[in-house]
Amino acid sequence: MKFTLSWLKDHLDTTASVDEITETLTDLGLEVEGVENPAERLKTFTLARVKDAQQHPDADRLRVCTVETDEGDKQIVCGAPNARAGITVVLCKPGDYVPGIDVTLSVGKIRGVESHGMMASERELELSDEHDGIIELPSGTVGEKFVDWLAANDPAKVDPVIEIAITPNRGDALGVRGIARDLAARGLGKLKPLAVETVPATFDSPIGVSIDGDTLDGAPLFYGRLIRGVKNGPSPKWMQKRLKAIGLRPISFLVDVTNFFTYDQNRPLHVFDADKVKGNLRVHRATGGEEILALDERTYTLLPGMIAISDDEGVESIAGVMGGEVTGCTDETVNVFVESALWDPVQIATTGRALKIHTDARYRFERGVDPEYALDGLEAAVRMIVDVAGGEASSLVKAGAAPKWQRAYKLDPKRVQSLVGMEISESEQRQTLTALGFRMDGDMAHVPSWRSDVQGQADLVEEVARIASLTKLVGRPLPRMVAGVPKPILTAGQVRASSARRTAASLGYNECVTYSFIDVAAASLFGGGDDATRLENPISSDMSHMRPDLLPGLLRAAARNQARGYMDLALFEVGHAFHGGEPGEQHMQISGLLVGRTGPKDVQKASRPVDLFDAKADAESILAAIGAPAKTQIMRNGPAWWHPGRHGQFCLGPKKVMGVFGELHPKVLREMDIKGPAVAFTIWPEEVPIPKNPTASRPALVTSEFQAVERDFAFVLDSGVEVLNLVNAAAGADKALIEDVRVFDEFIGGSLGEGKKSVAITVRLQPTGGTLKDKDIEAVSAKIVEKVQKATGGVLRG
Repeated sequence: MKFTLSWLKDHLDTTASVDEITETLTDLGLEVEGVENPAERLKTFTLARVKDAQQHPDADRLRVCTVETDEGDKQIVCGAPNARAGITVVLCKPGDYVPGIDVTLSVGKIRGVESHGMMASERELELSDEHDGIIELPSGTVGEKFVDWLAANDPAKVDPVIEIAITPNRGDALGVRGIARDLAARGLGKLKPLAVETVPATFDSPIGVSIDGDTLDGAPLFYGRLIRGVKNGPSPKWMQKRLKAIGLRPISFLVDVTNFFTYDQNRPLHVFDADKVKGNLRVHRATGGEEILALDERTYTLLPGMIAISDDEGVESIAGVMGGEVTGCTDETVNVFVESALWDPVQIATTGRALKIHTDARYRFERGVDPEYALDGLEAAVRMIVDVAGGEASSLVKAGAAPKWQRAYKLDPKRVQSLVGMEISESEQRQTLTALGFRMDGDMAHVPSWRSDVQGQADLVEEVARIASLTKLVGRPLPRMVAGVPKPILTAGQVRASSARRTAASLGYNECVTYSFIDVAAASLFGGGDDATRLENPISSDMSHMRPDLLPGLLRAAARNQARGYMDLALFEVGHAFHGGEPGEQHMQISGLLVGRTGPKDVQKASRPVDLFDAKADAESILAAIGAPAKTQIMRNGPAWWHPGRHGQFCLGPKKVMGVFGELHPKVLREMDIKGPAVAFTIWPEEVPIPKNPTASRPALVTSEFQAVERDFAFVLDSGVEVLNLVNAAAGADKALIEDVRVFDEFIGGSLGEGKKSVAITVRLQPTGGTLKDKDIEAVSAKIVEKVQKATGGVLRG
């Protein structure tokens, strides 16, 4: 929405500067998008008088002028044909920037004669295209600012143009008067009264109007008056200047007057050439297939249900959107029918989008216009047409009735203060609403007809707050519900997720945030892809299912990085995976992925391919960070997407699985297009027990004052027995006393025979109640041998 300062002052009596107005508009919610202020580029130029003008000694078309300036007499070489003694000119001094020629002046020589500046033409100052000579002013004193002279003598040339952004609910601000009303309510001036003088009718209109019964919901009201004997032609200069300033091209007076009221009062109008209208006008819904040559010289085909205005021969206008070329006004028009109607906003928006027509009328009708101003807008336009173009007006033609718009809401001053958070007195609240056009009746605020956006008490609060200015709002901390140190607001799960992120990042991983939707092929590889997790309306075919695990997203990210030359990766993600499609059928996961090598190649050959023990170590660090018990069992039987012989699960028992680590199945890596070794881990933080007495601090270190004892055992096992079963069995012989079990040797072949192997372990015993005696050690050793033999079939090596 564009308007000029002088246009605004037609409705607002104010002395505020452009800066004050723009700052206030933005504060009121009418955000200023730009200001074109011609005075800014002219502010350095002053008036001067030519005292003498002599022929240049070396150029026929140049004159050497002596110019009286506010800094004394200056010599200026000028090539304008009207440069002569006695005229008042606009002076550009050395150092001034001249916008029309994009030059910053300096003292120079022209054909050997020194020149101290220039005398400007209108085109050089971007005031017009006139460049036949320099500017000659009829008045002015030497040294006077040129912008001050223009403001007093030709204000249109320094009239600032302000452009504001309009939110969809503020249709009333699509008229200059609506903007002026908001500024007046803020106290930036006084809203001028709007008087509408009706032109007396001298005859009955030969054109009648009717609205079909099935169309009244989309076209409730239609006003019209016929004016005969008008003389169309160019608009008055003041109107042309205003329309040009806001980017509209003046066409003819009868067309320009409709554009003027569209921007001035937010009242779109349409003018028919009455001599081209055949019979009466009928407002109706299209049956489909009707065609109209519109004012943009394009032919449109109407769809069923669109509202049209037709005469006896066919469609003459697309209601509320665009008129027809056939009945449009030309320079030969002498009789016109002026239309002012109401249209349903949704209907207009639907029609405009379907036909892909964007007009100022559509833009306003679909945001809502003032139903009460339909008649006054018509009368004001008729008065302007008669005053400027002559003619006489018919009696009013009316069809339909204005829709019921009256409504009122209760103003609760205390509630306003509570919601806004500012001390705004009741009298100030009532005064604000009154200034905005509301009618106060007791504590009921009756909404003005032009504010279709006000639909409840909350809107009254917003209006009061908007005018009071939320920039005055002072930040205040919320009162505490209870005295003292407040309780933590983060849940245990949120704390664990944050701890996991920090730990993974400290280990060198980069965090990923991937989509919760994946394709069915990837979901199937990780135990998903069923109908329960399928989306009804997916964004694309690659996002058809909820992810059953975080690893598919990490693998896809790794594949994209490898395709771009990044082969060594450490990625992690913390988020939800989904095991069903119902609310609650989701679980939190912490997943990490290592691909490639541990680091770049170096001379020490420290770089190596990542292996499952790298994933295990990182998973154990994260488990420790989120509070998992230090003693866990490593067990097999992980999901099918893990390598069957190179993975393990962190367990607190056969049924309590906290996480899994290891190599991913080669089939999964092949399907996901991953090159090189890839190991990963997944942790389910919800499976990690919550401490019975959680504290924010780290618990005290518990050490034993008694000597630890280590004993070595060597067991002969079948070659197919997993060492993991041996370690778990030994550790479970006495959980209170056995602190650690480590494998330190494996031997195959020799005297053991075919299909046998020897595995040696060290068991560390840590007493807490007293020093261990030989009989205690022997008893624990016997338990270890018994447990291992029972679990693995192994025997103690002799």
